[in-house]
Amino acid sequence: MSRPWVIGITGASGAVYGVRLCRYLLSQGLHIHLIITDAGWRVLKEELGWDASKRKETLESRLATAGPGTFLYHPVQDIGASTASGSFRTSGMVIIPCSMGTLSGIANGASDNLLERTADVMLKEGRPLIIVPRETPLHAIHLENMLKLSRMGVRIIPAMPAFYQEPQTLDDLVDFMAGKVLDSMGVDHELYKRWGKADELHGQAGSHRSD
Repeated sequence: MSRPWVIGITGASGAVYGVRLCRYLLSQGLHIHLIITDAGWRVLKEELGWDASKRKETLESRLATAGPGTFLYHPVQDIGASTASGSFRTSGMVIIPCSMGTLSGIANGASDNLLERTADVMLKEGRPLIIVPRETPLHAIHLENMLKLSRMGVRIIPAMPAFYQEPQTLDDLVDFMAGKVLDSMGVDHELYKRWGKADELHGQAGSHRSD
């Protein structure tokens, strides 16, 4: 059985990205450990209409039907949860979306809650850490924190959906971002149309795209 992924959802706008990623991983039969900050629950309520007063029950109703995979929810205040220890083996961690406050805490080693501590574990154990920041505009401190983490090997995937796949709905844009994260996780998917795929099928040379 493959090791679980840890998924963190924070108070940045774009909670739908994290939900889509969780649902896809569960649909593929994977196991995830889920950490949501208090601000993340506020955004889930405001943007998606989730009931933040009954958190475990809400997650069961929203995620349990996604597929054969399983998830374990850890309250963000539970600093003694399994993911807080480097001896607990995981495939890595994704924080999607990631607020600038959480990003700052990770970049400066604060470990003030379970999410930040778990991210610190990924750094000290040399495991994959993928961060999807969502903020605009960005000031120098935001950029410096991202640069610091990038230099430590953290994969930074800003919530910047592309349009070359000709999206027709908002779900298409969400799927693109989830797909880019899945690519970095090494998880196969067909959530969006890849650049050049049609040209290659017809034996034509396509232009190279870096995004």
